[in-house]
Amino acid sequence: MEAIIERLNAIERKLEELAALNKETLNLKEAARYLNMSCSHLYKLTSAKEIPHYKPRGKQVFFERKELDRWLLQNRQTTKAEMEQAAIDYVVKGGKR
Repeated sequence: MEAIIERLNAIERKLEELAALNKETLNLKEAARYLNMSCSHLYKLTSAKEIPHYKPRGKQVFFERKELDRWLLQNRQTTKAEMEQAAIDYVVKGGKR
């Protein structure tokens, strides 16, 4: 019986995650789950103004999913292949850009 209850709880959590993926606006708990971080860490990011968020009445925090995606994809790291190609291009062009 306990195994069934655990299984149902896991299914319920997955359904909540899927529902959050379909929403454009997320609350703190949904955004934390979406970003795979704790609510306290996400709240610290909002307090430090390091992540885009909204406080319509000055208390409750909301996030736009598209903005969270852009925030996640900032600071892209160049691949080794891209760096090698840039070096080749630099040498071929004689150091001119």
